[in-house]
Order: sequence, then C-alpha cells, then structure tokens
Amino acid sequence: MTKRLLITAVLMLSMTFGFAQTKEELEAQKAEKQAVADAAQAEADALQAQIDALPGWRVGAFGTIGGSLSNFNNWYAQGAPNNASGNIGITFNGYANLIQEKFFWRNALTSNLNWVKLDNKDTDLDDDNFNPTTDVFNLSSLYGRNLSEKLAVSALMEYRTTLLDNFNDPGYLDVGVGFTWLPIKDMIVVVHPLNYNFVFADNDTVFESSLGAKIVADYTRQIGAINFKTNLSAFQSYKSGDLSNWTWTNSFSYTLWKMIGVGFDFGLRSNKQEALNYALANFDGMGDVPSFDNVDNDLQTYYTIGLSYKF
Repeated sequence: MTKRLLITAVLMLSMTFGFAQTKEELEAQKAEKQAVADAAQAEADALQAQIDALPGWRVGAFGTIGGSLSNFNNWYAQGAPNNASGNIGITFNGYANLIQEKFFWRNALTSNLNWVKLDNKDTDLDDDNFNPTTDVFNLSSLYGRNLSEKLAVSALMEYRTTLLDNFNDPGYLDVGVGFTWLPIKDMIVVVHPLNYNFVFADNDTVFESSLGAKIVADYTRQIGAINFKTNLSAFQSYKSGDLSNWTWTNSFSYTLWKMIGVGFDFGLRSNKQEALNYALANFDGMGDVPSFDNVDNDLQTYYTIGLSYKF
C-alpha cells in the first residue's frame, strides 16, 4: 500500500512539473509572438503616418442615431392610459479636406436633428405627429495659403441655420479673412479680425448684420475605434455685444462591432438676438416689453445619446 501511494505521489508531481513547464513554454511563446506583433504594429503606424502626410483629399464621416418608441393601451396607472410616444435623434459629422504642400481647403458639415411625439389617443386636441426639437445645421469652408508649417493666411465661409423649423430664419453667414494656426495634427484655430456676419431673418428689428471678428477652433480625430469632434465657433461684433454669439458642439462615437457603436453629442450656444426674438414671440403683454437691455440670455444646450454608425 505504501509503495502504491509513493508511486501515485511521484506521478502527480511529475504531471504538475510537466504542466508547469508547458505553461512556462507557452508564456515564452506568447511573449515572442507579442513582440513580433508590436513590431509589426509600429511599422504599420509609421507607414500610416507617411500616408497621412501625403498631399491629397481626406474624407470621413460618422454619426449617431438615438430613438425610442412606446405604446400604451388601458394603462390606468398613468394620467393618459392610451398614448403613443416616441423620440428620434440623428447626428451627422462629415469632412472633406484637401491638403497640399502650399495650401489647404477644409470643408465640414455638422447636423443634429431630433423629433419628439406624444399622442394621447383619447383626445383629438393634441398633436399626434413627430415634431422637431433639436435642429442644428452648420456648413463651413476654410481655404488657406501656408506661410509656414504652422501658420497660414486664410479665408472662411460658414453658414448656420435650422433645417426642420424656420429654415434661414434666422440664418447666419460669416465671411472673413485672417490667419489660421495649426498647432498640432487634426487641430485648427482660425482668427479672422476682418469678418462680416450676415444675418437672415424676418424680424429685422432684432436680427442685424454687423462687422466683427471670427474665431473658430476645431479638433477632429480618429483613434482606433474612437471618433470625436469638438468645434467652437464665435463671432464678436464690433458694433455691439448684443450682436455677438458663440456655439460649441461636441461629438463622440465608439465602435463596438463592425460599423456599429455608441455615440454621444452635446452642444452649447449663447445668442442674445435669438433670446430676444423668442421672448418677443411669447410676450403676453404683462410687464416690460422684452429688449436687449432686459432679456434673459440663458445658455442654450442640447445632447443626444444612442447608437452610432461609422460611415
């Protein structure tokens, strides 16, 4: 019996030692393969950097789609037991940039559209359609002649409006010249001290075009499965601070599977002309008539979260 136990113990130790040796060998092989893979990835990254540095067009796009639909019948616990509701949001970010040795031409399109529906099926007095809520459209084109690797003289055209509701009322068209700074790859900073802000609107007593300075900062980047874009566009009127405005938009998407992922967008805006126009449209005759001197220019915000699709 003692002999059998001894033989069994020796066999178990031998198997354990063999397994340990096999595990160490596998880990060594893995380390070798990983070193080869890291070296190959470094070479691929270096080649991609050379490709990115070549003159030519760079084109890309990504977006976010978010939405929900619901339907209730005889759900008595809520105030409207029979209702249908829904929310749909779409964000699109696209660019087409021509990069040459002596000049560049950068074009960008950003749009964020959102619809909401709430239909109480027990009454015909409410609206059963999808109505627009978030409504953002921005198109820009920047041309520059390089003075150095980091600095260029440039001309910018930027148009901002809404698409779903009150198209071009208001609409803003900035046209100006100045300088563009390129501090790092994929980032541009535009400073145009000579810029005219054309404003298109039916209410010309509130909205007014003026001369001023234009500042734009944009950073658009793709890192592996991550796409993001941040853009700040500001206009400072030389005539009056009441005619100045700024908008900051941000888009982020992370690809989870093939071209599908998750996305998040948010934006901030300050525009006193829009605040006054809204206050006048909703003035009930009580209190002081809204004006630039007394209107509350609250910060405008939006966000969209949902599935994303990499185009």
